[in-house]
Amino acid sequence: MAFIWTAISDAGVWTIFLETFLLVMSVVFILLGALTAYFGSGKSRIAGISLAIVGVVIPLIMYFLYWAKEVGHFTNDLLLPGLIYVGGALVGLIVGFLVFLGIIMKT
Repeated sequence: MAFIWTAISDAGVWTIFLETFLLVMSVVFILLGALTAYFGSGKSRIAGISLAIVGVVIPLIMYFLYWAKEVGHFTNDLLLPGLIYVGGALVGLIVGFLVFLGIIMKT
């Protein structure tokens, strides 16, 4: 647990937030752009291709600006704490939902 707080204090809260935001946004752009390009037609196909391209370009820019300079920055300061945060959020969501269902089913 101390590793997470060390990573946050080393990288900075806003840096982690911005990099996680951009990384997740680029993954969404790639996935939705690919779906739009495959199932769309005409202008929507072009919009899907451009979304997928932007989704690929964002991590490339981030790699050359941040991640290439500091070895292990992506894994140690961004990926591992992010997975722990998302994992904790999912476990809390599932437990809360199950408690809610249990209460609703009993009434």
